[in-house]
Amino acid sequence: MNLFRNLLLWIALALAGALLAQLLLAHDPGYVLVRWRGYDYTTSVFKGAAVLFAIAFVLWLLWTLLALPFRAWGRHRDQRARARINDGFDALHQGHYARAEKLLAQAADDERVEAAARIGASRAARARGDQAAARAQLDGFGERHPATRAIAAAQLALDEGRASDALAVLDAPAAQPLPPRGLALRADALAASGEAAQAYGLLGALRQQQAWPEAALAERERQWAQAALLDAADGNLLAERWDGIPRALRSDPAIARAYASRAVAFGWDEAALKTLEQALDARWDDALALHYAQLPVGRVEERRAVVARWQQAHPASPALPLALARLAAANGQWPQAEAQLHRALAQGGGGDAWEALGEGYAQAGDEARARQCYANALRALRGEAVTPLGVRDLQQQIADEAVVEDRNEFGFPRLRH
Repeated sequence: MNLFRNLLLWIALALAGALLAQLLLAHDPGYVLVRWRGYDYTTSVFKGAAVLFAIAFVLWLLWTLLALPFRAWGRHRDQRARARINDGFDALHQGHYARAEKLLAQAADDERVEAAARIGASRAARARGDQAAARAQLDGFGERHPATRAIAAAQLALDEGRASDALAVLDAPAAQPLPPRGLALRADALAASGEAAQAYGLLGALRQQQAWPEAALAERERQWAQAALLDAADGNLLAERWDGIPRALRSDPAIARAYASRAVAFGWDEAALKTLEQALDARWDDALALHYAQLPVGRVEERRAVVARWQQAHPASPALPLALARLAAANGQWPQAEAQLHRALAQGGGGDAWEALGEGYAQAGDEARARQCYANALRALRGEAVTPLGVRDLQQQIADEAVVEDRNEFGFPRLRH
């Protein structure tokens, strides 16, 4: 079809040239002299142009006919390459990994589709568990397509748990500047290498380049912020990283807990408590409330007042009676702690409440009840039915009847004899 179109073009050009020559040379046909090897050839301009056109046409026709087999072979190769890469990716999608690897490795011989074919062949090799073959496919790139090769090699290294190797590949000068996928992999590699603060610093660029969906970015932001706080080596670094976290994220339970834990380690008890109180006021979380009560910072009465206030706002929370029980036990007030633990169990406290109750009974010398509570804690964790506690012995009943209970402002019994 291309040859036919070209012939039509040549005929049209010949007719147009003849018409133009007729118009220009109608009154004066011109004179052309050609002298070659002692011979003189004379003709008119029109005939000379016609001869030149005919010679050019014949040369083009000969070249076209001579190149026709080569063009046919080239089209055949292109069709085979397209078929291989199409069938290879289709086989990869269907799970025929060995066939996909073979087809895509063959298609990689065509430099026009080499990048996609080698990446596909590497994925097929990984899918069938041959990591060495996957790396060999990537090594076949040589110095070509450096960014594409770096992304694939980094992903392979991360999947194998070699975060440092992934960073080395992505930081290579030839791979710069990294495309969005490469930047995302670099951030993941930094986080996996324990450099969560550096990964957190890449969030702006990741969000600008839309490297991940917003939900994935938000989740990584939370994880990296938490890890960066927990990795803070001193108080100044902790304060700097805390100031760099958006205010909306500071109320996240995991973030607030991480900051409070490190703040306590540096002796910032008041800052730790204040942070947890603000986070719980902004976003309630039972586990964080219990952590607030378990912080080793003293100030028991102050925290009991805060927890009692929360209990009024969240009366159904099973964590708050357990928190009050922990605080009472920290003050050596086992009867008050026991009452709160029973309340926590009644509100669905589960294994934690049973374990705390077992610890209290063990410290009080009631080994039988302690063992039963510990067994119930294990059953609760496994989702099995717990066994109720037995009736107290006569000595304990007489001791309880001798106690006159009165409630203080925290909701705990005040003992009077």
